Order: sequence, then structure tokens, then C-alpha cells
Amino acid sequence: MPLLGSHMIARSSGMLPRSTVTLSPINLAKGHVAAPRSSSKLLNKFHRPSRIYASGNESSHTSFNISPPGDSNALWSDDDVLEVPSLRDQLYPRPSPFITTNNFGGGFVSNDDRVALTALRFASSASAGASCMAVDSDAESRMNNRDSTDTNYNSDLLLQPMIDDEVCIPLPTWAFRAGARETIYMNPKETKVAIVTCGGLCPGLNDVVQGLVKKCTDYGVVDGNILGIRFGFKGFYDKEHKPVVLTKQSVDGIHLEGGTILGTSRGGADITKIVKQIDIQGIDICFVVGGNGGNAGAAAIQAELARCSVPCAVVGVPKSIDNDILLIDKCFGYDTAVEEAQRALISAKVEASSAFRGVGIVKLMGRQSGFIAVNAAMASGMVDICLIPEVPFKLHGEGGMLSYLEKVLAERGNALICVAEGAGQDLVAKGEQKTDASGNPILGDVGLWLKHEIKKGVKDVDIKYIDPSYIIRSIPTTSTDRIYCKILAHNAVHAAFAGFTGVVVGLVNTHYVYLPIPVVIQAPRTVDPRGKQWNRLRSSIAIAN
Repeated sequence: MPLLGSHMIARSSGMLPRSTVTLSPINLAKGHVAAPRSSSKLLNKFHRPSRIYASGNESSHTSFNISPPGDSNALWSDDDVLEVPSLRDQLYPRPSPFITTNNFGGGFVSNDDRVALTALRFASSASAGASCMAVDSDAESRMNNRDSTDTNYNSDLLLQPMIDDEVCIPLPTWAFRAGARETIYMNPKETKVAIVTCGGLCPGLNDVVQGLVKKCTDYGVVDGNILGIRFGFKGFYDKEHKPVVLTKQSVDGIHLEGGTILGTSRGGADITKIVKQIDIQGIDICFVVGGNGGNAGAAAIQAELARCSVPCAVVGVPKSIDNDILLIDKCFGYDTAVEEAQRALISAKVEASSAFRGVGIVKLMGRQSGFIAVNAAMASGMVDICLIPEVPFKLHGEGGMLSYLEKVLAERGNALICVAEGAGQDLVAKGEQKTDASGNPILGDVGLWLKHEIKKGVKDVDIKYIDPSYIIRSIPTTSTDRIYCKILAHNAVHAAFAGFTGVVVGLVNTHYVYLPIPVVIQAPRTVDPRGKQWNRLRSSIAIAN
């Protein structure tokens, strides 16, 4: 069978069908920093390759634009790299303030260092995990045909999933490696910074804010020039909530607290007003800590800044407790959420096993992606049934959930069900689908619905229902997330001072990279129903479906 198409991104699993396992997913340029490149525009259209069929037909595809030639000393001077926007042609290059210490002894990243976007090649479509789920076919047209005068970001830029049409998005082989550069393009003593947190709460927001402030201060940004924007994007122009000055002292210890000291909100921002305030206040760098909606807003801000010729770098730190950001290995706060979620599962198991024919139901976060439910179920080792948005299920009849639940109760005397909030919405939701301020679908309560249906369809059950949704997103981070947040924040600051804009920082194949915002917000990343992660859970609890 022919190989699956190379350079593809699978929306569903985040796995990239390309190359056998790469032992070294990073290419390092020779010498030090390459000569600064001129600004290069990101290709503004995403082309759909042909459908990948189970028969293994080779997929045709088109590639994104490649980078211009790099330094003659670089190992790869003409490689195909996922290009990111830059303000370098508008700014003056200068040496990094960290040169005297060789970046605290760690050295500098070269502009010609590359990280492989893919680390795996599937021999055929029959290989485990070799599937590629859908991308909303209307998403591209909404992105590309968006009226340039439309300054509302919420609904037009938020992309809804579609899993009845298998499509892969073509990508180049390489991404820019994140990290401190020897040459910077901002004068730290004159640089003014704004930090905004958007969307729902997530463990690690305070950690990221602290990391951004401390690294900006390390660069030499003076006290009074780092502003915290209150309660999301509206805080740029809302007269009731003035920006607050952030310093190393004011953010000391905030990583020990959940939530965000800046406050947050969803959607509804006026991009024109935001850009006007950025221009009036002389903001040079804007850090946006948000999810798909927040980063859609960041992309709209960056586009409007470019249209108005306002030289401000916009850098995103992607946040998603659902872990649903494309391409990125994992989002900050996700590990913390899974840790807390599996504690709720263990508690529900204790309740269920202490009752005659006890059934524990735990509803976890996950609107369109079931990553928390899958990993928490796997970690607890006690779940009998796991329901996620990506895998449809039925209640009644052969192969239905209720008949399987009866079987588990007959064999074990109790059962534990883990359900993601977005699961079974085709059964729960009634009437027209409504959305919140960020464009996210307002879901029916699948947990309470399950409780009602089980009581109605299964005799003599004692149901204990637990919904820890807001608990798992508002707690302080675990140690692994705390470290991860610091590294993401530091690399975001490095990106801004290196002159990049319209980018997010993320971990790809265990290395930190800079990615263009439009690439990661095309659609939510979801669990692949035919992938290894879901298969591991199914095999661990021995269910066929």
C-alpha cells in the first residue's frame, strides 16, 4: 500500500502522518545567529488535500509557503519551514542584553534552527493510529473571505468540528525553534508591554502572567511599562477597569493561587477599539493568554495592527483545559486538570462500591474534545464506561450503554461512568444549538440526563453524580505544569523581542516552537477514535466499543 501523504496535520489526534519515528526531531544551524530575515507573509489560504481513504490511496496535497534562504552557514538554507510573520523590516536590530552572560550560560537559538513538525511515518492506512479526521470545510472560507471591516472576532473565527469527512491539512516539514536570539528588535528600556488573559479559567494562568513579567524585566523593561489588561479584551478600552501596572514584586507568589489576577471574560471585543488603544498607549508588545477564541482574537488584532501600520508584536500563549489546540503536544493546565479529575473518579468509585448496585457518574470538562475524560479514566484505573464527544453512543438495544451497564453491574456489583460534557449531545440537546459569547456551543447537561436515563432504564440502582468541572479548572498548578508555564512564558517573551508577531509558542515533538496563529485555530484538536490513546483506554477496560 502506498504511504499516506506527507506533511499532513491530523486535526483529530494531533498526530502527523509523516516519517518513521525520528530520533532527532530538531535541526541545529551551524555557528551562531543567522542574518536577520526580511518579513515574510504567511500564506493566507489553507488548501484542502484530497480525502484519505481506508484503502490507502495516496493523498495529494499542496504545501504552505517556504521560508526564504537563510544564512550560508546554515545546514539547511532552503528548507520548507512553517513561516511566521515578523516586524523585523520595521524595527532596528540590536544585541540581546543576555550576550554578556551567553544567555546565562545556555547559549542562543539560531534563526535557522528547525523543529520537525512530524515524527512518525505510517506504512499504510492500516497502521495503528493512521487516521485523519475532519476539518470544517466552511472554516477556510470563513477565515479567508472574512470582511476586513468586520472587527468582531467571536463567531466568524471560531471553527466547529466536523467528523463525517476525512481531510488533512498540508504543512511544511519544519517549524521555527523557540528561544532567545542573539539579535533582538526591541529596545527594552523603551518597550511597553500589555498582558491579557481571555476565556475560561485554567490552571496556570497566574504562572504564565508571572513568567511573562519576570522575563520582560530580565530583558530590561522598566517598572511601569508592563500593563495587565483587566477582564479580557474589553479591558483595553473599558473605562471601568483600568489596566494595572505589573512588576516583579506585584506578581511574586501569584503562581501559588488559582485563577488569574487580571480577571478574564469571553468574547465580544471590538478589535478596532483595541488597536486604537494599543496605538494611543504606545504598546509595543501584546501577550494574549487564551484558547481558540482568545487566539482568534489575537489573530484579528494582529491583522488590524498590520492594516493600520501599528508596529506592535502580538504573541499568544495557548490555553485550553480541554487540550484541544492543534499541533501542540499538550496545553498548560491539562496535567493539573487530569490529576484533579481522576481524584473525583476515585471518590465516585468509593461511593459506588459502597452501595448495592451503586453507579458513580462523573462529568468532566470537554466540549468537543475528550482528552481529560480519556486520560483521567486511564489514570484512575477504575472506570467501566467512558463517553466522549468524538465517539457516538446509543442508550438502548444491542450494543447500547444501558445493556452494557447491566452486564457490568451483574459481574461487579457496581459501576463507574466517566463522561465528557460534550458527549452524547445528539441525544441530549433539543432545539436550535445556541452559543456563548466566545462562539462555543451551549451544551445540554449530559450528566444529569444520564442519571435520569439510567434511573429510568436500569432497575434497583443507587446513583451518585459528581460534577467537578469548576473545581478542576480553578486550582493551582502541579509542579510539571508550573515548570511548563514558565518555559512557555519565557519563550513568548523571546519571540516578541526577536521581532515575531502573530505567533503562538508551544511544545511540538518535545521541543518548543513558534507557530502562526491561523494554523492552530483552524479547528479543535480532538481524540482520534481510531488512534492509540483511545485504543489504550478501551483495551485497559476491555470494551469493544
